[in-house]
Amino acid sequence: MRAELIIIGDELLIGQVLDTNSSWICTQLNEIGVQVKQISTITDDADEIIHALTLATSRAEVILMTGGLGPTKDDVTKLALSKYFHSELVLDEKVLTHVKGIFEKFNRPMLPENIKQAEVLKVSEVLFNKAGTAPGMWIKQGKSHIAIMPGVPSEMQYLMKHEVLPRIKALPGRKELIQSHILTAGIGESFLAAKIAHIEDRLPSYIKLAYLPAPVQVRLRLSAVGDNHRLLKAELDSFTQEIKDELKEHCINTNEQTLEETLLDEMRNLNLKLALAESCTGGYVSHLITEIPGSSRVFLGSIVSYDNTVKINSLGVKQQTLNDFGAVSEQTAIEMAEGVKQNIGSDYSIAITGIAGPDGGSIEKPVGTVWVAIAGVKKTYTFKYLFQNSRNGTIIRASKNALYQLIQLVREENK
Repeated sequence: MRAELIIIGDELLIGQVLDTNSSWICTQLNEIGVQVKQISTITDDADEIIHALTLATSRAEVILMTGGLGPTKDDVTKLALSKYFHSELVLDEKVLTHVKGIFEKFNRPMLPENIKQAEVLKVSEVLFNKAGTAPGMWIKQGKSHIAIMPGVPSEMQYLMKHEVLPRIKALPGRKELIQSHILTAGIGESFLAAKIAHIEDRLPSYIKLAYLPAPVQVRLRLSAVGDNHRLLKAELDSFTQEIKDELKEHCINTNEQTLEETLLDEMRNLNLKLALAESCTGGYVSHLITEIPGSSRVFLGSIVSYDNTVKINSLGVKQQTLNDFGAVSEQTAIEMAEGVKQNIGSDYSIAITGIAGPDGGSIEKPVGTVWVAIAGVKKTYTFKYLFQNSRNGTIIRASKNALYQLIQLVREENK
């Protein structure tokens, strides 16, 4: 089943507002086996709306439209739809009562423009919007089913969950979609593809493999489409396991978690504690970890030792080490990791020191040089990286590599 999105709003095309609706809608449709073939972002112009809708209905079974349903003069979607569907606008009494109730609740006067919020196309089925004042509409034309929703994300999401998705799920001809995900790290996309090429070559036509790369990691997504859920799942599980066995230590998880979520879960299950010492990453690893609810059960704290005096006074790095080897060195990284582990009292620690740039490099230590030290139960391991990208890219890659290496060490020491 094919779907198209029509996103309406001048504010989107001038960059004033970020379109978050499209990605959210695509995720919801993908989960029920509906493929989005095209997304069109257009202006608040009646002719543009009619043109976009004419094209969409010629090639998609499901069309989702958002935006332009407000009470102001620049919201022209209803008038354009009235012309396209040759249908008059009528006042829906249930919607009008709902809108009046909202204004009464906040003791605000209701203007004539607000009453227009309750107008819907006569040919439509009303999608009642409990999250706001603008109702949605559901219209069937030929082979196409059109959902018209407000552009306000909270209102659109309410209508999608309670009105639109149930209707789409009930449409005939929708095949079942089953997916599995494998998060990999520590191996580049091309090397990964070569390593599992013999498995990918054996995938049947109804199972697709997608590579979703990000810094330090590649998420593999296997998608199976068909009618028999039991057989599809068994086949998908078999290929997923085969890929996992081939990748071994590069396989992080199959549950759609991030690197940091996997690390925290595994350390929490082992009752292990973590501390961090960050220099060039400036607390970015701490940020990734503390974004996760419940991280306090594992993460004890961090010292951002940007200046050498902090490395000496708070982490116990020796002045002689800095004199002999410099702040960006294996020796300094080791003393940072062991110092924060001892001072905070954790089981494991990460230390990162490097040159994020764009200045500060030398022939011996060019911009992008990063040392990572991981202090474990038995010993401290070090890793040297040379990143060829921007300052922000170096910070992200250093942080993600450190998390990956710690996952490997925790697994190795706690078999």
